[in-house]
Amino acid sequence: MSKKDASAAGLVLSYLNEKNRPYSAQDVFCNLQKQHGLGKAAVVKAVEHLSQEGKIREKLYGKQKIYFADQAQFADVGDADLKAMDGRISELSGQLQTLAQACRQLDADVKELNRSLTTQEMAVEITELRKECDGCQARLQKIKSAANHVTPEETEKVLKERNTYVKEWRKRKRLVSDMIGSILEGYPKSKKQFLEEAGVETDEDCKVTLPDL
Repeated sequence: MSKKDASAAGLVLSYLNEKNRPYSAQDVFCNLQKQHGLGKAAVVKAVEHLSQEGKIREKLYGKQKIYFADQAQFADVGDADLKAMDGRISELSGQLQTLAQACRQLDADVKELNRSLTTQEMAVEITELRKECDGCQARLQKIKSAANHVTPEETEKVLKERNTYVKEWRKRKRLVSDMIGSILEGYPKSKKQFLEEAGVETDEDCKVTLPDL
């Protein structure tokens, strides 16, 4: 066996002994190729050579060959050791679940951050908002400094006139309502018929509402 083949066989043997689980030659190639650069032909040749030498075991399942470490090299494990291993497995499983949950939370945080504005985008947004704010301030200052705006005295005068007209409206509406009520006491028809015959239009007909004072 060449030095290159011996090196490949050593890597394959170490890998199978370390993992101590069955693999096909394809599995071993996929697992070692990226890290060690082994070709598939070299892996196939290595597992066949190791199997012939009895350093690993070979099983045939259908048309596929499975290779695994020779179990005779491993010491027997007692019940106490098995229980300890089971406890360690449970402990590591719990840690795995905790870490997986933390990873999911971190993934969610990363997605949220990716949806947020970057520092550069925030700087642009702040600049645009400041420009908009400056524009609003300028408009407000222009309105405040306008010479033709309504003075408080003029506003008060308009409100007084408005209240006067509303009071007069209420007064006249009440007088007309009282007068119609008196007429209807001796009128043989309904109020609606009287209003139609007299040609009276109510606020409701004109779709207007008496304002509050």
